[in-house]
Amino acid sequence: MSYYDYIIVGSGIAGLYTALLAREHGSVLVITKGSIDDCNTKYAQGGIAAAIGREDSPELHFRDTLNAGDGLCDEEAVRILTEEAPARIAELVHLGIPFDTLDGEVALAMEAAHSAPRILHAGGDATGEHIEITLSRLVRASGIKVIEDCLASRILVRDGSVRGVKALDCHTDSLVEFECGCLVLATGGAGQLFRFNTNSDIATGDGIALAHEAGAEITDMEFFQFHPTTLHMPGVPIFLISEAVRGEGGRLRNIDGRRFMTDYSPQGDMAPRDVVTRGILSDMKKTGADRVFIDVTHLPPQFITTRFPRIYQFCLSHGLDITRELVPVAPAAHYMMGGIKTNTWGETSITGLFATGETACTGVHGANRLASNSLLEVVVFSKRIIEKTRQRNKPRTAGINKDTSTHQLSGSRQKPKPLPKPSLAALQQLLWDKVGIIRHRESLIQAADTLSGWQKSLPPPTDRPSYELNNLVLTGRLVTEAALLREESRGAHFRTDYPRSSPRWRRHLVFTAPQAREEVAGG
Repeated sequence: MSYYDYIIVGSGIAGLYTALLAREHGSVLVITKGSIDDCNTKYAQGGIAAAIGREDSPELHFRDTLNAGDGLCDEEAVRILTEEAPARIAELVHLGIPFDTLDGEVALAMEAAHSAPRILHAGGDATGEHIEITLSRLVRASGIKVIEDCLASRILVRDGSVRGVKALDCHTDSLVEFECGCLVLATGGAGQLFRFNTNSDIATGDGIALAHEAGAEITDMEFFQFHPTTLHMPGVPIFLISEAVRGEGGRLRNIDGRRFMTDYSPQGDMAPRDVVTRGILSDMKKTGADRVFIDVTHLPPQFITTRFPRIYQFCLSHGLDITRELVPVAPAAHYMMGGIKTNTWGETSITGLFATGETACTGVHGANRLASNSLLEVVVFSKRIIEKTRQRNKPRTAGINKDTSTHQLSGSRQKPKPLPKPSLAALQQLLWDKVGIIRHRESLIQAADTLSGWQKSLPPPTDRPSYELNNLVLTGRLVTEAALLREESRGAHFRTDYPRSSPRWRRHLVFTAPQAREEVAGG
């Protein structure tokens, strides 16, 4: 059985960046269930936030992040995020990330809920793609061992500490094992829970399921961010229309051509994402439409084509010239703010197990992620993970446990009913209808009972699709049960039966498995 100092699960920016840092301190293995180039990162259009402008400061960035998080951010984690941001950006530049410049300086853009221009882009709206390509090229050139088409199926734990990982060879459907000193989960989010989402097909909640089954704490799962503006055209795949489009002057209009967002927030089109998403949903209900529009026709065409080349070309390839026509948009699931609970060093509640990126919950996003903080979170806390692993003789740093309550997944709450057959399509429709942008107790109970029944009825997984469906069902249960427990509306979590926030809910919901199974290497 092969041993590595570091095993990293996932090959998005979180996995690749961590691997490049780890190679300086030991042997590294990256395992990824698809290709090294399959990830959500390359779809990130908005950019990466950092207070490097003359009129900006880490303190302003700190306050903006707390405001967006609606009372649930971990202030220590946010302080680390915003103060370390400039240094991490400098390191990305050193690695060769081609950030856009203007007059010899890094160009900074504005996005909703930021108080100053602080968003760096690469290739206009292709930031994630440029970062992913650069990092994957560096990893390939570094000699880091990468095993593709290999899906992590179980974390190997002994006496409360990680010993390795069991994985499925997706070519042969056989299981293999690897031992390690440190295991880093960088598996991304769970957008495939929802029928309409901006994520790639790989975002199936794998890390959440792995960590929960191993006994790690999972938190803040009720907070799933829906992006307000994704392209909505018949027969055209869902495609993100970056928040930066509004940041650069794009205007939201309804089916009647009216600018409507001031009906819902004094910030209008530049309100936080959860507010804009619910405003769009409410206005569509009023007008009976299934879409609203972003209008950029008043902006210079050359500016649009150079600032948003990817969006412009994609729309044009489907017959829509956004320099002349309105862009039809509707909300879709976008980003998971909860995840595997970590401290400020990326450590989970299991010794030797770390998490980074969207699968982790560091506490910086709170109830509502500030735009473009996600890529920054990756580079800041991945760096800290490697710094922590170098402190070989120091015990795990205690996490912040105040203002939390711990729970376990419940059984059925209503009289059992015949269940639809479990499938990816059925699950995505269920979550979209019952656990989506607008929630209510009865709908959440229906979803929770269905998911519980599905989990009991699913046969043991044997291949990648069946593992992914199992992972989605478990992750869906965590999202649904957390949403059912939180009897208030806060940030991205909105319930019609509890439409206001409550001070008593200014706490985090943490889930643990009732009897996590320890499985040692070779077992």
